[in-house]
Amino acid sequence: MQRLIALVIVLIPVILAVLGIKLIRDMSFGILQAPIPALWMQFIIGALFLVLGMYLIGGFIFHRDKKRNKLQKRFSEKK
Repeated sequence: MQRLIALVIVLIPVILAVLGIKLIRDMSFGILQAPIPALWMQFIIGALFLVLGMYLIGGFIFHRDKKRNKLQKRFSEKK
């Protein structure tokens, strides 16, 4: 059960990044999504979703590797 909850938590940023890519792609083809009033705003929202999703995924991978001591010396804590 805990693994299922962890999978759902990891999938949330992935879905957010995919939604950001979709909004950017729709903007480039001139398709305006319903709740967004302008194409430029759709691009900005899509870019924010993409950056936030990638930031969360990268932070998760960095934290996991840090716990397992798989980082380079320059990223490990100095004691």
